[in-house]
Amino acid sequence: MLAEKVEIRKKLVYNMPISMLGSVIMKRSAKKRKNPAAEARRMHRREQVLRFLRQNTWLALLAVLVLIALILLICVLAGGRKAPGEEPEVTAEKPYQTAWLCADAPEIAYYDRNFTQSGTVARGGQVTFSTTDMLEHDGKLYYLTYLDVPQYGYICEDNLTDDEQAVVQEKKVFVRTPQNLRMTEDSIELGELVEQGTELTVLGYDKTANGVVHQYHVRTPRGKTGYISGKYVAADYDEAMEVYDRFGIYMTHASREDRYDGGDGASLYYYPTEKASFADNVMPEHVYAIYLTCDPKILADIDAYIAYAKTTKINAFVVNIIDGTSVGYPSSVYDKYSPTTGKYANNTFEEYQTAIQKIKDAGFYAIGRLTTFNDSFFVTDHPEYGINDTDGEPLYIANSYWPSAFCRYVWEYKVALAKEAVQSMGFNEIQFDYVRFPDGTYQYEKNGNIDYHNTYGETKAQAIQRFLMYAVEELHDVGVYVSADVFGETNNPYVTSYGQYWPAISNVVDVISGMPYPDHFAQNGTYRPWEHPYETLLDWGAKAAERQSETPSPAIVRTWIQAYDAIRTPYNTYGAEEIAGQIRALQENGLDGGFMAWNAMCSLSKLESFKPAFDALE
Repeated sequence: MLAEKVEIRKKLVYNMPISMLGSVIMKRSAKKRKNPAAEARRMHRREQVLRFLRQNTWLALLAVLVLIALILLICVLAGGRKAPGEEPEVTAEKPYQTAWLCADAPEIAYYDRNFTQSGTVARGGQVTFSTTDMLEHDGKLYYLTYLDVPQYGYICEDNLTDDEQAVVQEKKVFVRTPQNLRMTEDSIELGELVEQGTELTVLGYDKTANGVVHQYHVRTPRGKTGYISGKYVAADYDEAMEVYDRFGIYMTHASREDRYDGGDGASLYYYPTEKASFADNVMPEHVYAIYLTCDPKILADIDAYIAYAKTTKINAFVVNIIDGTSVGYPSSVYDKYSPTTGKYANNTFEEYQTAIQKIKDAGFYAIGRLTTFNDSFFVTDHPEYGINDTDGEPLYIANSYWPSAFCRYVWEYKVALAKEAVQSMGFNEIQFDYVRFPDGTYQYEKNGNIDYHNTYGETKAQAIQRFLMYAVEELHDVGVYVSADVFGETNNPYVTSYGQYWPAISNVVDVISGMPYPDHFAQNGTYRPWEHPYETLLDWGAKAAERQSETPSPAIVRTWIQAYDAIRTPYNTYGAEEIAGQIRALQENGLDGGFMAWNAMCSLSKLESFKPAFDALE
């Protein structure tokens, strides 16, 4: 109650008008003046205080200063307090933080507490690190970083960033493997060829995988811009100019000089390449395939071929997309690159698509085969890209006109066709046949009457390998495997005259498919290889296995076998025994990726005769 009264009196005083307040004060003063003795005592005390202050001025000033300091201290303390209910501010650093691993190279070193390197980790990943557990070395802090259970180690502060877009820090790279730049990030169009050792300014990148940049956006010394795969560049000039395994793999190939005008072994690419593996497109461990043309009568009977295959251990089909002048279906790619080709389509788009879909629906692995560098229709439309005589007239070699494998426009055309076949037809794999220069050009070359349009001064073997590297990149991006057909001759330790060299091709594709048909081998006296299919392929396979051992990252070997009667005297009949012999010879040499049975007529009755051999497959 007392407190309430005091508060009420305060309110009354505070709310009283000035005139009334003055009157009250005068009345109180008058009451006090009515006692003379008390007034005298007050005056006396007042004089004593004034006398004291006059005599002790310094002490008064000190007291005033102390009072001011005390007031300021109280204000500071009162101002630093949080209002009731407000969360106190945390000033201590968090003991753990997250960051992204960044570097100017794909791999980052990490260390143990004794500063011994424990291993490396790919840049680009998100990690957790301790802000309280660190080491100092050469003026840099190394934080304890948790990489992956149970992997951890100390990582330099320079390799930790809170910006995901800053994980790639190099400002320049050097070309390790000559490549044509992509014109745009998502285009198959090719631009300038950048040679080994060329310094490129990094303008950006698209993404990383295991620390390696998928595509750098770069500028060349000539001011041209484009995109190049991170697989084909190095951090410095010396690294870019180094060869892979100089005193091992490289020496093997360096000893193989240009014997037949196809190129030398030393100038090709032998750095290991990662072979594809797609979770949503699993390649059978052993592919056992039969071949179908794109002839309308064959595809119209697709149900019969599927029914036959289901009675055997056949698990795949190879179907022509285009085979020289035999064209599977009309395509927008033909409209752009070769209108003449599209006019000769054997089937409608829908008919062809239906046939492939039936193969896939039945559970078979579908391989789309296309011939690459023999294409008379394309040369008809583009003689400027053909292999011509010196007057500019296309040369008709081995029953065809040939686009030059040196011409990048031809590369773009074939890769565009392959990608469309994958996206519209659903193939699991693209197989490039005739991925070579024509054989039989020796006389033209000797006479100097042939023009390959070799803009960049490449060897034939370089052009073939570089085309396949380009095709592999593009087709892996759409989730399919890439295979290449090679002549049986390629099992020998030399670069062929048409630019095929087994180790170089095997190194960059997913599957390599030799074509060692027994009736294609030369007769030796009275010995006819086609009469001995097992022995012929056993000998061939042993040499092919040697070429595989010379390859840092060899492809799967899936071989074409002869599934037709011999075309040479005495025209041997090939049945289940001959088929089984070829398969056994390949397996005994460790070439167990499977086989593809070549029968150009796609004869169902002939296939029926092979059934015992196919039934015996593991």
